[in-house]
Amino acid sequence: MKTVQVDVAVVGAGTAGLAAFHAARKAGAGAVIIEGGEYGTTCARVGCMPSKLLIAAAEAAHAVGRAAGFGVHANGGIRIDGHAVMDRVRRERDRFVSFVLRDVEDIADAERIRGQASFVDDHTLVVADHTRVTSKAIVIATGSRATYPDSFESLGDCLITSDDVFDWYDLPKAVAVIGPGIVGLELGQALHRLGVRVAVLGRGGRVGPISDPEIRAYACATLNEEFTLAPDAHIADMHRYGDRVAIRRAGPTGAELMEYFDYVLAATGRTPNVTDIGLDRTTLELDAKGVPVFDPLTTRTVSADGASPIFIAGDAGNYIPLLHEATDEGRIAGHNAARLALGSAVQPGLRRARIGVVFTDPQIGIVGGGLRALKPGTFATGQASFEDQGRSRILLRNKGLLNLYGEVASGRFLGAEMLAPAAEHLAHLLAWALQNRMTVAQMREMPLYHPVIEEGLRTALRDLDIKLGAARGNAGNAA
Repeated sequence: MKTVQVDVAVVGAGTAGLAAFHAARKAGAGAVIIEGGEYGTTCARVGCMPSKLLIAAAEAAHAVGRAAGFGVHANGGIRIDGHAVMDRVRRERDRFVSFVLRDVEDIADAERIRGQASFVDDHTLVVADHTRVTSKAIVIATGSRATYPDSFESLGDCLITSDDVFDWYDLPKAVAVIGPGIVGLELGQALHRLGVRVAVLGRGGRVGPISDPEIRAYACATLNEEFTLAPDAHIADMHRYGDRVAIRRAGPTGAELMEYFDYVLAATGRTPNVTDIGLDRTTLELDAKGVPVFDPLTTRTVSADGASPIFIAGDAGNYIPLLHEATDEGRIAGHNAARLALGSAVQPGLRRARIGVVFTDPQIGIVGGGLRALKPGTFATGQASFEDQGRSRILLRNKGLLNLYGEVASGRFLGAEMLAPAAEHLAHLLAWALQNRMTVAQMREMPLYHPVIEEGLRTALRDLDIKLGAARGNAGNAA
């Protein structure tokens, strides 16, 4: 067996792993990157990019259908060519993957090791049956995989995950999406707009990442105007029926429905790829799900002796499983692994203000962790509706509700939740304000053009400023 000694070993060549490797090398450490699967990130292969390609096709189809509202009519109606739609998705997906592969190929052969890595101890890895790697520090960046309940296995080849969708050569007639999270909502609406009969079914009432009950109710009602969204579906039975799937569930009136679908798309979450890498042979402290406990500011894991040489980044840590967070975590992990290997202390890295976007239409935006991150009684809420907002009505996109949160004691902006047109842009503006610790009064001084969708922010900020002032006045009177 070949033996390799190195300063930093990075396990996983996805978004976080590549960022960690380059950060370690930039910091002056010798490093290797180990990959047991295909090169190419989750984002490029089965995540962000192919899903947005499918959504883009769906938006084009929807725009043609909506044109009549402007007095513009498409003669002959809309014809969706499923073969052509999926051909573009696959071609462009492969193009994005090629960019990642180019980055990997730029890494010297001696610094790339192929094969499944497993821990021997805190400083040692065995890769397949051919290489033993001893390092001063290790970064776990093994990513995640789609998961679903064991009971779904009985559906056979009618069961798919989001990983499978982007390899389709045509669009099916009917799909049941189980799980109204980010993936379920995005793919469900996109498939519906491309002519697929869709039902998005959940349990417990969750709608994407929304925690504000008012925004959640508005989102559910709005999306239900277009396709079936039952976030608490009460599925009584789901079984294979010939070459289809039969689902029996409670309908809107309480009576049972029996529906048939070509596929069940399990959008029930992802789990970190840490179960088969020998963590039981390390001194790491694991949480209830078997994931290493770590400090988000340094990405250093927690070990029995308090001096762990192991760092974790990206989906493997399951802290904030988003691409931009994986990039930041990888950079922090690689930098700190190099510092530790070269004899310096680890340092907290930059953790940016939290931002999340769901590319439905209207889009969902969450800033700063949303309502769930706030302590009751310490904040006020400002609101704006987009139903009568000028630019939104001009574009026939006048559906949406925005809630902003501000701290009563300081007047500082704390976060937001929204279902809104152009939420991806509104959320960025708000995340920048949050990271700069702006007060609501300071945000109201920022420039705005007319007529733009962003004017909805001004409405919500004005409402929030008034409510913050009233809350402070009431607190003063009580004192």
